[in-house]
Formats: sequence, C-alpha cells, structure tokens
Amino acid sequence: MRTVYLNGDYLPEDQAKVSIFDRGFLMADGVYEVTSVLGGKLIDFDGHAVRLQRSLDALDMTHPSDKDTLLEVHRELVARNGITDGMIYLQITRGAPGDRDFAYPPKDTPPTIVLFTQDKPGMADSPMAKTGMKVISIPDMRWGRRDIKTVQLLYPSMGKMMAKAAGVDDAWMVEEDTVTEGTSNNAYIVKGNTIVTRQRDHDILHGITRAAVLRFAAEAQMKIEERPFTIAEAQEADEAFITSASTFVMPVVEIDGVAVGAGKPGPVAARLREIYLEESRKVAV
Repeated sequence: MRTVYLNGDYLPEDQAKVSIFDRGFLMADGVYEVTSVLGGKLIDFDGHAVRLQRSLDALDMTHPSDKDTLLEVHRELVARNGITDGMIYLQITRGAPGDRDFAYPPKDTPPTIVLFTQDKPGMADSPMAKTGMKVISIPDMRWGRRDIKTVQLLYPSMGKMMAKAAGVDDAWMVEEDTVTEGTSNNAYIVKGNTIVTRQRDHDILHGITRAAVLRFAAEAQMKIEERPFTIAEAQEADEAFITSASTFVMPVVEIDGVAVGAGKPGPVAARLREIYLEESRKVAV
C-alpha cells in the first residue's frame, strides 16, 4: 500500500480523506503538476515548481508550501514508496470552506495539498518510442486558459477515449484549423532541419519538457519555429512527435490514418529523446 501526503501528513493511501466540500471536488478549482522520477531522482523539479506557482498566481490561490518543503516531500515519497522509475502527482485546491458556493471562499481558507506516487518501472524504455504512436484530430473544446494547469481534465479524457475508440494512441486538438496540442502533451512536426511547434500563449500548456527539449534542440543547431500548423501540414511533414513529463519525447507516425514521413520514428525525435533523457538525468535531484 502506498504512502501518500495530505495536508502535512504522510498516510497510508486508504486513510487519506478529503472533504466532500473541497472545491477541487465540487468545482475543479485546483491545479496540479506531475514530476517524473528516473533512477530514484526527480526530473525537471525546478521547472514544475515554477509553473505550479504560476498556475496558483493566475487563479489567485494560496500556496500552502514552499519549493524546499515540496522538494523534501517529493523525495520522502520516493523513498517511502521505493520508487525507482515513476511519477509524483501533486494537486492543490482552494480547500473546503464548508459549503458549496460559486464565489471564492475567504483567503484564509486552508488549501488542500495532496501528493502521491505512481510506480512505472522502465518508463524511459517505452516500446512505443521504437514503434511510434498514432493520433487522430479532434476539435479543441476546452476553456480559453489552457496555460493554467488546472484539474479540469474532462475534455482531454474524452479525447483519450475518442482515440481509444478509433484504435489509436492519442488525439491532437484542433482550433481554427490549426493544432493546439495533444490531450496531455505538446505537439511538434519536423520539416528538414526545422522543428515546428505552437507558440506559448493561452492556447497551450507551457510544457516543462517542451522548454527543455527546445533548449536542447537549439544547442544541437536545429532550427525552431514557434507557430501554428495544420493537420495537413503535419501529415506532409518528415516527422512528428509529442513531449510530456511522462512520455519525454515520443514519435508520432500516423495522423488521421495518414503516415507521417516513412511511417516510422524518425531521426530527429529519436535524437531529441536520447538527449533529453541523458541531460535530464545529469541534473536530476
């Protein structure tokens, strides 16, 4: 049985309880982060901590902790649960003021903070990295502030199920004829030596893995264009891939039934995955 963290306490998972009046439960009034663990160490922890603060600030939500304490909690959960490879999920909600109300509760309402681990042995050696993944396109019907990492994940979950029903691995969301992002990842195409991905704005999540991968790509002398692209452009690209904290860099080999490039993982995605894993392990905490 896992040990989890709830509001300052380490508890067996079956003893961790949250109020039915918690606004995360009633209003999806909360934010979250997922930090990967490789070799027992945290990947990109600082980036996740910074984005967590950004999400809390955007929602005028109180941070119940500080970065050093959060790091200590992450490390303690890794140790207590014997995680070598896996993930740590962190969620902060606006708390449980005592009754349901659309208005925010008073600022002194204690927020709820929850962390738990997920054991994923061998996650860096995913077979899909060698075969590539297939995606379909779906309309992007989410709210307009996708840059805030909130727990409002119903439509991305629906997108995952649409992909599953279509017999593929994931979905890319499309708005005004251009790709925004995947259901839980950032989307990219490659044409020649140029990597194309949507620019950071309110339309996409500002991915922590995205930032690292683009930095490594620039250091490798690859050209980067941050702009929208269409599904048709993606289908005609040499390569496509996604990035996320849990999949790192993952090739996309088919979009809406059309093979991308040679229909197999290409060299750019493979090299970026290799670089990302190598460099991230060097600075893991």
